Amino acid sequence: MQEYIKQEELSCKIQNGFKTAYIDGSVAADPQYVPQFVSNNYKEGRKVLTIIEDELLKCDSFKISVAFITSSGVVTLLPVLKELEEKGIKGEILTTNYLNFSEPKALKRLQKFSNITIKMYDIENARYGFHTKGYIFKKNDLYRMIIGSSNLTGKALTENLEWNTKVLSTSKGEVACDILKEFDQLWNSQYSKEFDEFYEEYERKYQIIKRQKEIAKESQITSIEEYKLQPNSMQILFINNLKKIIDNNQNRALLISATGTGKTFASAFAMRELGFKRVLFLVHRSQLAIQTKKSYKKVFSNKVKMGLFGGGHEDYDSDYIFATVQKLSKDDTMSKYNKDAFDCIILDEAHHSSANSYQKVMNYFTPKLWLGMTATPDKTTDLENIESNNIYEIFNYQIACEIRLQDAMEEKLLCPFHYFGVSDIVEVDETEIKKKKIGGEIFKNLTSESRVDYILKQANFYGYSGDRVKGLIFCSRIDEAEELSKIINQRINKETNQKYRTIALSGKATEEERQDAFERLAQDEGDNALDYILSVEILNEGVDIVEVNQVIMLRPTQSPIVFIQQLGRGLRKSQGKEYVVIIDFIGNYDNNFMIPVALSGDRSYNQDTIKKYIISGNNLLPGTSTIHFDSIAKEKIFKTIDKMKGIKNIITQSYTNLKKRLGRIPYLLDFYRENEIDPSVIIDKFGTYQDFLEKKEKELYVGKITQEEKCILKYLSKTIIQGIRPHEICILENLLKNNSIELEDLKNDFEHEYHSCLEESDYKSAISLLNGQFTKNKAEKDLYKGVIDIVKEENDSRLRRFETFSNRLQHAEFNRQLNDIVEVAKAQYNDKYFDYFKQDKPFVLFQKYTRRDVCLLTNFETDISSVMYGKKRIKDEVFLFVTYHKEEAQEGEQYVQGRPDYADAFKDSMTFYWDSQIGQGIESNYCQEVITASKINLFVKKDQNEKSFYYLGKCNIQSYEESTKLDNSGNEKAITKFVFKMNTPVREDVLKYLNAGI
Repeated sequence: MQEYIKQEELSCKIQNGFKTAYIDGSVAADPQYVPQFVSNNYKEGRKVLTIIEDELLKCDSFKISVAFITSSGVVTLLPVLKELEEKGIKGEILTTNYLNFSEPKALKRLQKFSNITIKMYDIENARYGFHTKGYIFKKNDLYRMIIGSSNLTGKALTENLEWNTKVLSTSKGEVACDILKEFDQLWNSQYSKEFDEFYEEYERKYQIIKRQKEIAKESQITSIEEYKLQPNSMQILFINNLKKIIDNNQNRALLISATGTGKTFASAFAMRELGFKRVLFLVHRSQLAIQTKKSYKKVFSNKVKMGLFGGGHEDYDSDYIFATVQKLSKDDTMSKYNKDAFDCIILDEAHHSSANSYQKVMNYFTPKLWLGMTATPDKTTDLENIESNNIYEIFNYQIACEIRLQDAMEEKLLCPFHYFGVSDIVEVDETEIKKKKIGGEIFKNLTSESRVDYILKQANFYGYSGDRVKGLIFCSRIDEAEELSKIINQRINKETNQKYRTIALSGKATEEERQDAFERLAQDEGDNALDYILSVEILNEGVDIVEVNQVIMLRPTQSPIVFIQQLGRGLRKSQGKEYVVIIDFIGNYDNNFMIPVALSGDRSYNQDTIKKYIISGNNLLPGTSTIHFDSIAKEKIFKTIDKMKGIKNIITQSYTNLKKRLGRIPYLLDFYRENEIDPSVIIDKFGTYQDFLEKKEKELYVGKITQEEKCILKYLSKTIIQGIRPHEICILENLLKNNSIELEDLKNDFEHEYHSCLEESDYKSAISLLNGQFTKNKAEKDLYKGVIDIVKEENDSRLRRFETFSNRLQHAEFNRQLNDIVEVAKAQYNDKYFDYFKQDKPFVLFQKYTRRDVCLLTNFETDISSVMYGKKRIKDEVFLFVTYHKEEAQEGEQYVQGRPDYADAFKDSMTFYWDSQIGQGIESNYCQEVITASKINLFVKKDQNEKSFYYLGKCNIQSYEESTKLDNSGNEKAITKFVFKMNTPVREDVLKYLNAGI
């Protein structure tokens, strides 16, 4: 009977899913049972990869039949396949020798998984084509199948325009029977060979054909068009903007461009387009001068006389001179040139341009154009004089082009990366690591045999692109790098059956020693070749080893800037390198939250944004790059996000960077527009922006605003700046421009601006809030009384400012900061809520709200959030507030005092189990308020550390029953267990986040 009920329930879910997919898309159904179109579009958060990953993680077994398999496809699935191996989930993978396209290295990696059997269908003997692309996942009696165009390649899973359909069928369904029958026939065919049968012969043939292709490519006659090196789209944008800057009679410009995006070539193309005859290119190391000259040679060929100056070279009279700043800034060198000797002087790594040597050059020469180039404009090594080292000011705030990591990835300027955040087995306090000398036990842990084995195991598992590893390892300390190198050199590389070849480089290494190490790492093979260079920070910038195919990070993340610099060492494109593997060993460090900040490029430091990226980063990344965190590493980062230590210093750094960029005092709207730290984070830490400015700018802002004005700013910052509803924004915006406004005009303006009617209850609530009535208690009301009087109604037809408010608006700084708050609130509302305002008014699905926000949006007269616990009824609606991960109780107790361990959980995206408070039976007022409510709204947060809840929508009671539960005293008490059905399925990324760590 029970089995029949399960089958009935399953059939019902499938039927509902089919109805949603093929008949009426507005019908609510569990997404797990809805057939869907599967394609790649990162701008809409869709990737074929993530659908396959999700299905693999949910299945009991799987079968895959694809024509082509490459390393770029396999590497994206490695963490999931590893998890399936640990669980013992069996898989069968069938591929083909069609066109000899599948990579032997990829097939070998799959074969190493003990739970996977791989076969190859021999089309040469079968004498007909094999072009299937199907992924089959079995869970109990249900099959989910993705059939379409996607092979198991990196591009097919993440980037290409692919069309696939995910269909569902029980084991008795015709679709499943037909597909499984076809798969089994192919799998058991005489032409399907086991791995040991096909691999050696296929690998030999693959290598022969690969070599033939390389020879053919080398012998091809290159066309004139292909021979001429052309600028890419971002470089063209830079050149055009540079022309505009020069046309506006500006003589300084800045190119901000991520590592590996072609800054040098961009400058060469610009010099060619602008027709400059004499150019000086300044670098800080002679080897860079040599590299730069080679790049310029490719653009100009022999049309320009080029020379080197520094590092033993003294080509004074060349048209284009590539020099070290140390050599050129000497008095006897500069005196050889007239001040106007060069049309353009280019400063590489221009974030160093405030240094004395650069300033000496800039104070002497008078070229037509100074061009600065850097990937890190906000980086400075002189923390004491951080504000004086303003690269933006040095280049007159003229930014010719800015290409951040995400822009470069979208434009395909960089080599794709696969980032794997894995938990380190060594837990060392980062304050200890930073000490000049550390204890013997701590050092022993950092360099232990077990840690070395663990590092190499992960390096081998995640692998690299190409024929051999060419890796960089970033360590915490020089002595750690040296000791690890010594130990690793005693280990056998399983790929080559020879000992690893590594070297530790420190700041003590000479230019020749560094260059020798770089060349040994880059070479294809040979006795002198290196597998890894271990370093602390000397490889962060000015190193151009394009062949690097693996980067290992063994240190705490210091800042997003340093992280991207180190990541960037592997992002340069190189022949034979399809992608670079980044392996980041994550410990219990306070700055772990900076990892997703760096990867996403989102500098807002908004906790929800950072967490979303950890969960759904793969869906949001342009191109074929991927991001994976193992479950332990993920939880470590979640914990640091909740604590977010050092946030005040981050706010100060963000402010300083923005002030330097703008050349003036920034305001909150500047932070929002420039994608700097979220204004709400500043308000949360300082109360008002005025308080922050007083601390930062001191006498410049102290006393600029009265205490009463600051009180108003604090109240409105706390209440409206997140822009969760538009009513107060609209009223304030009008009253900042006009002393009064007709109510009818206000309604028309609201409808025009927000495409919605201004209801009486809404504007009455907004007026109450703007007059300081939306407060928690009497003490707050007394504080705001007579201070926060902003607007009054006149004869129910006109709104007018209070006279005191009008007088305060005469104070320029108060007026400015109040406008600033309104503009930020409006921008936030338009970005987050505008498109969804009417759908589930007043809340937007899957946005986050505090209990206080709920009071506000329901037009409650006052803030009663302090008494809104697990359940609150307002009028005829019930609001449920659920903390998904419960705190652990002390030994001997059932649950944390005051926070019973209720069995609140999602069975699936449509079904939610909820327990009443202990002692509340069905007939209690508590439960009757829920049972008799016209609407039930569900809000859920992950754990007690979070301040706000995801709004998951409205739900209906499916069933309820009375049960019992022991309290902490061991007494059995009544409890009511509810089952709710969601009106809208919970979005997958939100459900993933809530369930993470359970």
